[in-house]
Amino acid sequence: MPTSFLTREGYQKLQEELDYLRSLKRQEIANRLHEAMEGGELIENAEYEAAKNEQAFVEGRIKELEILLATARVIIEAEKAEVVQVGSKVTIKMEGESTEIYTIVGAAEANPRAGRVSNESPLGKALLSKKVGDRVQVDAPAGVFSVEILKVE
Repeated sequence: MPTSFLTREGYQKLQEELDYLRSLKRQEIANRLHEAMEGGELIENAEYEAAKNEQAFVEGRIKELEILLATARVIIEAEKAEVVQVGSKVTIKMEGESTEIYTIVGAAEANPRAGRVSNESPLGKALLSKKVGDRVQVDAPAGVFSVEILKVE
């Protein structure tokens, strides 16, 4: 399994989700299943079926998180990087547009609307290993565009 890059904050958030699912959510579903089984016919019991489906989803998510956290590489934030790397905060500008700021993160933490771009995305890949002043071509699904790197933190 490939290594996942996570910020310290992202690792902690996923660990908290895993802890919640293992303890509280599992118990909640077990209670729902118990109540549904006491309700009589299991074959025609919609609540029982819904609880079983939720249980399968939760157990799948637990496995996914366990694997992700076991293979994760926590990003150590560099004080002042000259080149863009995972964990860098990058200020870019497309021609004719306003500046935009993105943090390069691993795929598990990506959220472009919140300014968190995956290192595996077209923009993230294009920015990696580049420095301030570089003009970068981004080959995105919507077409090729160019950005200039204004600042790397």
